[in-house]
Amino acid sequence: MAAGAEAGARAGVGVRVVRRVSASRGFARVAPYVIPALDRGVHRLTRGRRLLSTAMLPGVVLTSTGARSGLPRRTPLACMPEGGAGGGAGAGRSWILVGSNFGRPGHPAWTHNLLAQPRVSISWRGTDVTVTAVLLEGEERAAVWAAALAFWPPYAAYQKRISREIRLFRLTERPSDCPAAGASERP
Repeated sequence: MAAGAEAGARAGVGVRVVRRVSASRGFARVAPYVIPALDRGVHRLTRGRRLLSTAMLPGVVLTSTGARSGLPRRTPLACMPEGGAGGGAGAGRSWILVGSNFGRPGHPAWTHNLLAQPRVSISWRGTDVTVTAVLLEGEERAAVWAAALAFWPPYAAYQKRISREIRLFRLTERPSDCPAAGASERP
């Protein structure tokens, strides 16, 4: 059984209540305005070490470039760590981001930013990590979607409410010597 499925099977009463509430339409109307604002405040107060929402799910703060504006955009997001992401430094760290938008009709803006400029950074447990984002498709997406549903079952309720397919991205750590987005490479 995958780690996410094991965690789901062991979920306590509090977690089950939060899952039920987070799958509701009322939550979808309020959460996009409240949760990110609270997460940003806690992230600033703890100097990047915490997000309020990480009491339920692991989270990152994504720093991307606005697809239209070209300006830096910081977005707190839940994530599903893969491979070595739970540990310290090392190769093979990756994270899954789910563009659920709390089950609202449109794709969240950050997904458009990743499609336009996939070289981004995240703050993971107080450490800035440079990553490359890849939109998952086909069989790979299907396998990750199954893992995401085991990890956080409310994603199924979000998908039922909307006609668009929820976008899934894998963020993979880039070596620190890899040039940042927009940087010119030197010989």
